[in-house]
Amino acid sequence: MLAARAMARRCPEPESWLDVGTGDADFPRAARAYFPYTSFDGLDPTGRVLRARAVERVEEALVGRLTDHHVAVRVRERYDVVSLFQYLERVADPRAELRAALAALRPGGHLLVDVADPRRLVPVHPGGLGAELVAQGCTVLTGTRGHRVIARKDASAP
Repeated sequence: MLAARAMARRCPEPESWLDVGTGDADFPRAARAYFPYTSFDGLDPTGRVLRARAVERVEEALVGRLTDHHVAVRVRERYDVVSLFQYLERVADPRAELRAALAALRPGGHLLVDVADPRRLVPVHPGGLGAELVAQGCTVLTGTRGHRVIARKDASAP
């Protein structure tokens, strides 16, 4: 729950949170201890997210990927926080998924990216994940060399 604590210091009361690649929604279930008034939604390419909704671990369950048209339209500028836990390493086009995650954020919203091996994301940007986030109109709030990056979407970002 270090990720939830880290986010609580930067965004103490988000109204809405999308957990991408949520699976059974273990993170939203545990994060409620830090964010009892936050509405957690889950997105996963499998039907596991539907089971998570059935047992009330998430309020809304979306099946697919951020880059799927039906998902992108539904989540555009909807969330205060979007989390991607070891998600970007598992997709064919991490840059497109990252752009879609930023599109799901409201201006001033926060992106929480956790990767097992930051070196695997070199295709995202030659300068790394932090450089890509800056190029996409974000302010990086944490170090960019670690496995967890928190960034804020600037109000002027697309």
